[in-house]
Amino acid sequence: MENVNIDLLHHLFRAHPWHGVAIGDEAPERVTAYVEIVPSDTVKYELDKPTGLLKVDRPQKFSNVYPTLYGLLPQTYCGPKVAEYCMRQASRTGIVGDGDPLDICILAEKTITHGDILLTVTPIGGLRMIDGNEADDKIIAVLGTDAIYGHLRDIYECPASMIERLRHYFLTYKDAPGARRSETEITHIYGRAEAQEVIERSMVDYADKFGDLKGLFERLRSR
Repeated sequence: MENVNIDLLHHLFRAHPWHGVAIGDEAPERVTAYVEIVPSDTVKYELDKPTGLLKVDRPQKFSNVYPTLYGLLPQTYCGPKVAEYCMRQASRTGIVGDGDPLDICILAEKTITHGDILLTVTPIGGLRMIDGNEADDKIIAVLGTDAIYGHLRDIYECPASMIERLRHYFLTYKDAPGARRSETEITHIYGRAEAQEVIERSMVDYADKFGDLKGLFERLRSR
């Protein structure tokens, strides 16, 4: 690594959306989000974790479409700290983190036609979702410069119909018509303060799992 110019490497190679992009210095109040899926997509795209490229996970089932932009928060991980908070707030036991980056839904007025982009957003709340025995929170955020949603600061200012649409989607998107039982449940719809707590915990879980990348980059630059 002698004489390596780290700043130059950032220009020569694409950053991994999960590991190579910073969540932002203002997190958890304002964060960088990576968009995987937009409402017009007819297939479910998902980040391929080893390569950092988008892959097709599956066609969208039945008539389901994502109600909002959907993606992940870089350098977050749903591990023990996120699971512990979920158990405390939901009065449950036996919950684990789902082992993925934290999911995020982004409200925006303008049509964004494709994923694989970064947005700066403001978290305003979230859905406490449990899938089987796994904590699978969905953070809800607004595009900070959006003319319609950008002024919102808490989920309780958001139209109730939009939140219900999100809740219904995540409760049904895995189910076949007529299915009798779903393993997915949403125990709470929570506001900005809890969303920020979940984000902070996911950042700690990430550092515990993968190490301090910011410190690593600073050490490399000093060589």
